[in-house]
Amino acid sequence: MTVTLSGFADEISPDPREQLATLATESITYLELRSAWSVNVADLTGPQLAAFRAMLADAGVAVSAIGSPIGKIPVDAPLGPELDRMRRVAAAAWELGTTIVRVFSFFIPPGEPPERYRAQVIDRMAALAEIAAGQGLVLAHENEKEIFGDTPGRCADLITSVNSPALRATFDAANFVQCGVRPFTEGYRLLRPHLVYLQVKDALAATGQVVPAGAGDGQVRETLAALRDSGFEGFLSLEPHLASAGRYGGFSGPEAFTRAARALKSLLNELGISWD
Repeated sequence: MTVTLSGFADEISPDPREQLATLATESITYLELRSAWSVNVADLTGPQLAAFRAMLADAGVAVSAIGSPIGKIPVDAPLGPELDRMRRVAAAAWELGTTIVRVFSFFIPPGEPPERYRAQVIDRMAALAEIAAGQGLVLAHENEKEIFGDTPGRCADLITSVNSPALRATFDAANFVQCGVRPFTEGYRLLRPHLVYLQVKDALAATGQVVPAGAGDGQVRETLAALRDSGFEGFLSLEPHLASAGRYGGFSGPEAFTRAARALKSLLNELGISWD
């Protein structure tokens, strides 16, 4: 089994030059684009995308996925603007040569049961998947706090109910821990059939604090071993959140990002998993 390392480069710095320098130090030749120059990928202009693409080409780095904000809006917000934003993100994906777009499944009103919004969320995700399918893209749904797809059961239900090859899963161990879920024990079996991508961060169950892979309660080692045994060959994308973490993103800085990368590499070496 060989996996390919990537990462949210804006966790390193807002400046793409510093992002690419740190990735080079760690021999990581892919990145996941969430933002550049502190501008979200959904809002990058044509000239900005062209400049970013040229910088990647010069550095020999490619894009593993678009770390989009799609679906990180209230479930009862108007859908039209989000579909337009999805189309802009799809265009950016094509511009940058990736077919994977990370998405979410809409914030549920605080204190309300997510099941109350199930049909609405499925309809909305189906509309997003239809756009993606028309562009030859795959939406990788990320489990996240406060959205419909916060637990393994709801993530699997969502993907099977939409029933589109354009909607698959990514797996974020830290986010599951912060929702009171044991990621491998409770989530892996349900989500492995749909899994196309992995976000890599870990967390402590007692506090929710995000820590490097293997240092928390996210069962990252068990998940990686199971992926090895199942023959998974895809991207592991570092999203360390070691300096700050918020509802719409996180930050680590060059040193902490490097620490997170080396923690993941150590786990992979321990498990006999090759990476490039």
